[in-house]
Amino acid sequence: MVLLKIIIRTSSGKLRKKINTKYSSNAQYTLQLLQLLSDHSSDIVFQRKLTSEGPVTIIFSSSLIEKMTLQAVVLAPLSHSIHQIQQTAEQLAYNQIAKLENKINAGYTILYFHETKQFLALDTYSAPVRAIAETEVESTVIGPQDAFTETLTTNISLIRRRIQEHSLKNESICLGSQNQYQISIMYMDNIVNKKLLKRLRKRLQQIEVPPLLDITVLKQLIEDNPLSPFPQYYISVRPDTITHYLLDGRIALLMDNSPTVIICPTSFFEMFTTIEDYYNRWTTATLLRSLRFFGFFLTIMITPMYISTLTFHPELLPYELLLNLQESRSQVPFPPLFEVLFIELIIEVLREAGSRMPAKVGQTIGIVGGIVIGTAAVEAGLISNILIVLVATSALLSFLPPIFLMSNTSRLVRYFFIIAAGLFGLFGQMLAFAWLIIHLLSIRSLGEPYIAPFIPRKWTDLFNSVVRFPMNFLKNRMGISKSQKS
Repeated sequence: MVLLKIIIRTSSGKLRKKINTKYSSNAQYTLQLLQLLSDHSSDIVFQRKLTSEGPVTIIFSSSLIEKMTLQAVVLAPLSHSIHQIQQTAEQLAYNQIAKLENKINAGYTILYFHETKQFLALDTYSAPVRAIAETEVESTVIGPQDAFTETLTTNISLIRRRIQEHSLKNESICLGSQNQYQISIMYMDNIVNKKLLKRLRKRLQQIEVPPLLDITVLKQLIEDNPLSPFPQYYISVRPDTITHYLLDGRIALLMDNSPTVIICPTSFFEMFTTIEDYYNRWTTATLLRSLRFFGFFLTIMITPMYISTLTFHPELLPYELLLNLQESRSQVPFPPLFEVLFIELIIEVLREAGSRMPAKVGQTIGIVGGIVIGTAAVEAGLISNILIVLVATSALLSFLPPIFLMSNTSRLVRYFFIIAAGLFGLFGQMLAFAWLIIHLLSIRSLGEPYIAPFIPRKWTDLFNSVVRFPMNFLKNRMGISKSQKS
């Protein structure tokens, strides 16, 4: 029995299924095996109760079920209406040990009737869940303040509350060898592109599922270009954002235990848009959206320009500014490339350390650390005063994109430009920029061009890309969704 337990614990899904079927010769043996498999799990409870149908063994996970629910759904009916339980509960075969285990770990209560050798499963999942609250990662001044939680049913209800149409579909699938990951594909059936939907389903079926702690892990498995530093799907924790994209013909991917929702396909330009743009006046929204978009290119160009002009092209600077720069760098013994890399890495260390510390401490440490280290570095002759200003501006610009993954990408891409500028000056920056454009042109999002609507050109989409035109002009759905015309 112990040897069989070890085999079942360590075997793959297909082998385990064969073992379960072969060795579970009778129901009583299955019950003993379940007890052995849960011998180190103190929250797996086995209770024996005498009923009118003879002895019944009740198996459940106390960490997933509240006592009130267990009493109302299982214990009380066992005393008064046991036939009703037998009619409504799900019947399980005794040779499906893996399925019985999965049911227990999913919050079900298993009833084993010793007289009839029958296993029944009752849905009693009632673990504590987080209440709907404001988002801290996508905060907004105008508009709804609610955010998704880690409960899949709650997240679906937040979307359905906003789209009360029968055409909103929700396909549920399970991933993993033991179907432990519940995924929902949501879309508007009357406008979604069926080819894109079929493509997404196929990708989900083909992946080999590792431990999925969050849907962002799943996103990396179904991306078109997994080696690219650019995120190829839009992610959000806001129900109004997901609703906006669903009504545009996109597909939403939700996962249980994850507050993040994926939208696909999406474009590079949409990484700089937020749902708040539509709540603002179009003039203000256009200004902020343009700032985010051009801020991305500024953040990857500012410090490389410092290196290029000081190392290779000082004649490009005004004479007075060049004198100030030379005076500021008079005590610095390193070339501009090492000077920039040094302070950029310091900024990254401060940012990473600040994000890992408790909120009340991290912000203070980040500000104080930045000021102290920056001042000390200048006084020690490691960096110049002007570089401090440029690096701080570049760091602030990198946080303008509303998608955090795009902020990380801008910081990574900046290092390519810094090294290119240090090696070849402006010529190296132009080479790096050409690589960036070529790379963006080669990326796809669920098979669709990532840099649309500029290439391929679609003029109606340009009204809603970098510039947010008045709502009266925004009558068409975005071309990247390839939605139906209904």
